Amino acid sequence: MVNLLIAYLRLCARLPLPWVRALGTGLGWLLWHVARSRRHIVCVNLEKTMPELSAAEREALAYRHFISFGQSVMDRAWLWHAPESLVRQRLRWVGDVSALTAPGPLVMLAPHFVGLDAGGMAVSLDVPGPVAFIFVGQSRPAVENWVRQGRERSGNVRPYFRHQGMRQILSGIKKGEPLHLSPDMDFGREESIFVPFMGVEKAATLPSLSRLSKVAGARVVPVVTRMTAQGYDIEVHAPLVDFPSADAVQDTVRMNRLLAEWVRTMPEQYYWVHRRFKTRPEGEPGFY
Repeated sequence: MVNLLIAYLRLCARLPLPWVRALGTGLGWLLWHVARSRRHIVCVNLEKTMPELSAAEREALAYRHFISFGQSVMDRAWLWHAPESLVRQRLRWVGDVSALTAPGPLVMLAPHFVGLDAGGMAVSLDVPGPVAFIFVGQSRPAVENWVRQGRERSGNVRPYFRHQGMRQILSGIKKGEPLHLSPDMDFGREESIFVPFMGVEKAATLPSLSRLSKVAGARVVPVVTRMTAQGYDIEVHAPLVDFPSADAVQDTVRMNRLLAEWVRTMPEQYYWVHRRFKTRPEGEPGFY
């Protein structure tokens, strides 16, 4: 079944983008109706982070998220299988890209919006590297092979995996490998600290942005990817000033505040299907 789905995406690689997005809309609609557990997770996340919205408004936003999610899945067809010339036509840089090519160690803060893989592709195509990425392995070998081949198709990717630890990554940054880092997920109690995020006062968050950039002496440049009707905009923000500080907790609070600002501009595109608040402080009830 997995191989059939991958073959289907390969067949869709050269379709006009409106067709791909229409297929993605259908996929999102289907997931909204059949992926009940993920639908529950999305609704809980929105209830916790956007209590100012009515229940009806949050449900409508949750549905739009599934549509965006479905479209981003279908976009892998052309991201990973279309000719590079077509891929480049649909990826647009916005902002001062020279911030990514200036001398010195670099960490790119790349939050988990649905266009994360599109932004990663743009970075691997245009930023001198090899560019380091930290990946989470897939449980099915066929999916793992497909995802790795897609993400690494530019030939400019240095893949690391979470189980390898940080030593190799730090060594790479110090040697000049730019790091594409996405630390805004809940990866469990052992690696996280509890800081506020969008109204949730104690959200388990990785402090790795502060710690890695401090040890490596790296500048931090946010790279935020936004899905558009034409493809994706890869927004390069100004390098963070006075970051990192001497306090990793306050740095992580600052990161989450910035993330919240970006989420507010495209709330349907943040990766709400993830159990962002699955890890709770000792003695506190779970959200899901």
